[in-house]
Amino acid sequence: HHMWTQLLVIVGYYGLAAPRLRLARREEPSLVEIEVGANPVQVEVGEFDEAIEIVEDSARGVCLSADPCLNHHCKKGKVCEVDESNTPMCVCQDPTTCPAAEGVFEHVCGTDNKTYDTSCHFFATKCTLEGTKKGHKLHLDYIGACKMIEPCMDSELKEFPLRMRDWLKNVLVTLYERDEDNNLLTEKQKLRVKKIYENEKRLQAGEHSLDLLAHDFEKNYNMYIFPVHWQFGQLDQHPVDGYLTHTELSPLRAPLIPMEHCTTRFFEECDADSDKYIALEEWAACFGIKEQDVDNDLII
Repeated sequence: HHMWTQLLVIVGYYGLAAPRLRLARREEPSLVEIEVGANPVQVEVGEFDEAIEIVEDSARGVCLSADPCLNHHCKKGKVCEVDESNTPMCVCQDPTTCPAAEGVFEHVCGTDNKTYDTSCHFFATKCTLEGTKKGHKLHLDYIGACKMIEPCMDSELKEFPLRMRDWLKNVLVTLYERDEDNNLLTEKQKLRVKKIYENEKRLQAGEHSLDLLAHDFEKNYNMYIFPVHWQFGQLDQHPVDGYLTHTELSPLRAPLIPMEHCTTRFFEECDADSDKYIALEEWAACFGIKEQDVDNDLII
């Protein structure tokens, strides 16, 4: 669970640690501001379909019978059943068999602008549409019930990377501070963050004006190169190929969208050649990292 621990810290960071990534100017409390451990966003390593799943508290009892379905893994939205010859196979889950939501925080919004009771209901529905145009287009959009997302203005779009970069740097520093048993960062990553952490010129976490964030990026540009690369490496997992798909972006987008209405437009425009993939070069460019500083070695 190496990867989801990191994203757990990241998502928890929204709701708990100061500074918050306060990109949005919303009055209502964010749906993502839940205590860590209550219902974190889990990233499942394995078949990475959408990457968003609500963790269930109940420990699953393992049945030791000779059930062929026991070790037969099905991707989200499917369940294992045996056919006449007792062979395990994955079939679409009936959405009505999904457990009911325990609270509104379990609701998710699909790209069809429909609110689904839980992520289980969403993936089961998506499965029944497999092979259709509608099914191909349907993704989990964000966590929480569907709501009006304001259009993102050009001026607001320019602000997004300023705060996002600062936030990524602060997330890494937080991971570095909490990482006692080395399961959050590798030794190589720790060394890179240590340099940032120990730099006296580092802008401390807090609420900063856009002017100050822009000034700091110019002045301490080198401190931002690694955090931008690191986040790309966190997301580029299925497969690790130097490109981010819509699905790979999901762990970052889904919690962000309800709080920040420029998220979708930012990532759409980040895909400069509109091929539906965000290459490392495109990712770095949309965060203001210079071409000569894009380095594949930094994402490993």
